[in-house]
Amino acid sequence: VMLPLKEKDKPLVQKLLSSGCCPRCVLRFQNNSSFINKSQSDADAEQEADEAPPPKRFKPEETELMREEESPVCPVCLGVLQEHCDQTLASKVAEAIKTENYEFDSLVLSVSLPAQLCVREHSCWLHVKTEVRAKSLVLGKDDVIQVKEAFKWNMQSLVSKTLGGAAVVSKSAFEVGVEFVHPDTDKDCHFLATTCSDCFKPTKNKESVFTRMAVVKALEKISDTNFLKHYPCPPPRHSSSCVSRDVQCLHTSVFIAGRYNKFCRSLPQTPWLINGERRMESSVEELIAGPILETFRATGFNFSSSGREDVDVRTLGNGRPFAMELINPHKPKFNRDQIKKIQQEINDSSDKIRVRDLQIVSREAMGRMKEGEEEKTKSYRALVWTEKPIEKEDISFLNDIKELTLDQKTPLRVLHRRALAVRPRVIHSMSSEYRDTHHFYLELKTQAGTYIKEFVHGDFGRTKPNMCQLLQTETDILELDVESVDVDWPPPIPE
Repeated sequence: VMLPLKEKDKPLVQKLLSSGCCPRCVLRFQNNSSFINKSQSDADAEQEADEAPPPKRFKPEETELMREEESPVCPVCLGVLQEHCDQTLASKVAEAIKTENYEFDSLVLSVSLPAQLCVREHSCWLHVKTEVRAKSLVLGKDDVIQVKEAFKWNMQSLVSKTLGGAAVVSKSAFEVGVEFVHPDTDKDCHFLATTCSDCFKPTKNKESVFTRMAVVKALEKISDTNFLKHYPCPPPRHSSSCVSRDVQCLHTSVFIAGRYNKFCRSLPQTPWLINGERRMESSVEELIAGPILETFRATGFNFSSSGREDVDVRTLGNGRPFAMELINPHKPKFNRDQIKKIQQEINDSSDKIRVRDLQIVSREAMGRMKEGEEEKTKSYRALVWTEKPIEKEDISFLNDIKELTLDQKTPLRVLHRRALAVRPRVIHSMSSEYRDTHHFYLELKTQAGTYIKEFVHGDFGRTKPNMCQLLQTETDILELDVESVDVDWPPPIPE
């Protein structure tokens, strides 16, 4: 590769080349971005130029300078800028996207480099520091163009061309990641653990404490003298280049929300497993998620809702708000009509549930469902049994009860998943509808999070006051329906 050389650059370039640096690393250390977007065709053009006589402004010895025999692998970028900024890798990236069949408007190329490149960069910087200072060539280490940036500059246009002109940008919901490793030099970082132990803390999901961030932090703290005691300068040469791992594609999550009704008294909200065994064949979550996952081609999901109903409770009225995070959707974009079609598909698939107001929402909007959860109100209708016979007059006083505060100790049936506590809850109003001598309907408007079943049967006195105390007889709940969940989200969509 031929590079325009100025007289004042010569000592620096000479020093970098004699250390075995590749031309792109030489340019990085000069803060010279003239290697941007040199694709294979540019390299071919350079090859031809190399065979032509040198331009007049070059002196013969300058051309020769750049043609010194390089070591096979650059000791600073370990071959990343030397051997991997090419069509082979661009084709590998394009192949990964096509194989996984992603649909996207633009993509961002991310690159993960071995942490030891930071150590090698630091060593090379110390090696040329005196030349740089003497010639005021670059202001400081921060002005050296990063390997990551140089790699991206070179690869973005190649990847774009290979994908038929797709937009490769600096910010996108679709990320394509290239990871390089160089196991032979992993130990390059290890001396930092002794010189700067507080920078390296074990973390749960990282296989090594020598993360790029930790190494950068340690290099900021270490003195030049101390560094030079532990690590050679310039960095040692190596015979093998970095290896690129499988290309990873990831689209950021898409969020979808709506409201559901549940008309069945034998359907749990989420899959019901006991000791790994299924209790019921389906769940609200699965009936809703199935068609959505398939259409968005997502690899997974998280389901949440505004409260939950028991397996034997129906949710009627306007339905219960729910939201789903779709993880890594391969087809992320849909218009209103297409979403309506998914909603129809869910509703046609089962008569146990119905979905309305299905829509794509932002991550921020998801929080609205849980906002002020306990201030929200919910309305219920319960069928109550009484042990002693009753007349209509015996229950009419219930209609006058307003703002009744209950103390509810965590119900026995949920103690296995909820902390033991006494929670105050308010019943805003109630009304009764007489049915026969042992049955009546009870309508309640309550603070969200009130345990209705426990209010009716008392839960062995764990809820106070309760219906048994109010009517002075044993009472139990036979059926329960949620009539409304008063959360004004997501916004209604006209049918």
